[in-house]
Amino acid sequence: MGLLNTIYDVIVVGGGHAGSEAAAASANLGAHTLLITMSLQNIAQMSCNPAMGGIAKGQIVREIDALGGYSGIVSDKTAIQFKMLNKSKGPAMWSPRVQSDRMRFAETWRLMLEQTENLDFFQDSVNGLLFEGNKIVGVKTVLGIEIKAKAVILTAGTFLNGLIHIGDKQFGGGRAGEKASTGITEDLVKVGFEFGRMKTGTPPRVDGRSLDYSKMTEQFGDENPEKFSYLPITKPLTKQRSCYMTYTSLEVHELLRSGFDRSPMFNGRIKSIGPRYCPSIEDKINRFATKDRHQLFIEPEGWETVEVYVNGFSTSLPEDIQDKALRKVAGFEHVKFFRYGYAIEYDYFPPTQLKHSLETKLISNLFFAGQINGTTGYEEAAAQGLMAGINAALKIKNKPEFIIARSEGYIGVLIDDLITKGTEEPYRMFTSRAEYRTLLRQDNADIRLTKKSFEIGLASQERLDLAIIKEDQSKLLVEFIQNLSVKPEFINPILESNETALISQSMKLFKIAARPQLDFSVITNIEEVSDFIKLNNISSEAITQAEVFVKYSGYIEKEKNSVEKLSRLENIKIPSTFDFNKLNSISIEARQKLTKIRPQTIAQAARISGVSPSDVSVLLVYMGR
Repeated sequence: MGLLNTIYDVIVVGGGHAGSEAAAASANLGAHTLLITMSLQNIAQMSCNPAMGGIAKGQIVREIDALGGYSGIVSDKTAIQFKMLNKSKGPAMWSPRVQSDRMRFAETWRLMLEQTENLDFFQDSVNGLLFEGNKIVGVKTVLGIEIKAKAVILTAGTFLNGLIHIGDKQFGGGRAGEKASTGITEDLVKVGFEFGRMKTGTPPRVDGRSLDYSKMTEQFGDENPEKFSYLPITKPLTKQRSCYMTYTSLEVHELLRSGFDRSPMFNGRIKSIGPRYCPSIEDKINRFATKDRHQLFIEPEGWETVEVYVNGFSTSLPEDIQDKALRKVAGFEHVKFFRYGYAIEYDYFPPTQLKHSLETKLISNLFFAGQINGTTGYEEAAAQGLMAGINAALKIKNKPEFIIARSEGYIGVLIDDLITKGTEEPYRMFTSRAEYRTLLRQDNADIRLTKKSFEIGLASQERLDLAIIKEDQSKLLVEFIQNLSVKPEFINPILESNETALISQSMKLFKIAARPQLDFSVITNIEEVSDFIKLNNISSEAITQAEVFVKYSGYIEKEKNSVEKLSRLENIKIPSTFDFNKLNSISIEARQKLTKIRPQTIAQAARISGVSPSDVSVLLVYMGR
């Protein structure tokens, strides 16, 4: 059947990171899916930095992979450098990150999507939504084509009424060289949605041949690089490209300040809020006026290309100011620009208008994912796309929604924060946002989530088998260490060489292995332990799991106990028709917030800003508790 005569199960609007994961998840769950994007050449385009992962974001990529998404695999296949960040800290903070080959990243994503069954493609721009009552039934494109669907996922990124700013100049666009998307916001507002404006920015791209790297500090990848995906189809890097670090200076800052009167950020042309944790260079020198320099990370855009990304120099200042200021940075004296930095304003829809499934409360079978929900970052977008794709496919099959709890994954924290608290500035994930971060590590995402995904039909049998083997091997090694006694005359020389207290009587190796002064490799190199590992063919990933448990078992148990206590409140459901206005004994603010957000559980209600512990107690009484 042709496009005009087909009623799709799911239409995904937008081919960025959210749209790509949404389309893959929906199609892999058996839903006949159509991905509509303005440019099939720019699927999963890295609009900003050429990198995936980082603090908390690396955990999200691992979770996407554990659930059966594509981001981890694509990142591994197109990586040019791998780093495990925060390795000097506890395992809750370890965060994988890769530099990516920008062109190969988009190409690999497209090829993987093309090899996905049940997935069709169409290049056009959606400028209208088709409703029947409070239900979405399809979309309308710029070509005037109406395409019907049982569910629609909007992943429009920065394209909704996008406006690009460079100094005094402004022009419509969703990304440099690409036009904005119009019509969708207007249709959503007509049916009752609230919307707002947000801002983000991007640095200049320059010609690497024009830089003097001898004046910069070289940043190497890890000596023994890992990878994102738990599947064996990808391999760790055997060669890597370096990044470089340099600094701004007071002279650079003065040159930048000379353009502030022409900056859209400071002359009032940009009124929307930008990302707090990824500010523009002008914002940094304005907010941190006492600092005489800021770090810049010089990141190659791929294996072969000479294009370089100037991380830390995001700006919307006039091009002549960008040019003068950057030339005063060490190593940039003769810089040639490929393109100037710019800021972009775009529409977003406050995410308190969504359910935890990412379906909108106002319109049935309509889902939002990515920057339309007020987030920033490829990883946050991809996670939402994956969950929206899963839930759209499940919804049309009349199956229960798929929700990840805060205690089960960073994806759960991300979505719960958005739905429950909303956001008035671009939301970015941090480890500090997760109250159970010792449980939600990057190394155990498969153990946490693959079984859940397998049960709904997304994660493969291979993924499940690998996760089970890893978990079993890890437990086996921990039990061996727990049961193995060591005598003082054997272990004391090892303890002494590692400058930790000696023992006077036999002791279980587990207690010794838990000492922070002892690297776990000291334990695994003990002959009995080493022989046990070889005999049982225990993988390096399982050894890491065992190490984390041995070193942090106290923290892990404490967090598990907290999860169990909170789960009691998560299990107390609030009826969808409950009238919060009848609760006269709670504050007016609490009543307003509860009525607007409509929490599904007592625990969710307790997380809403403006709802106090006493308000929760009143709710518990009304729920018969």
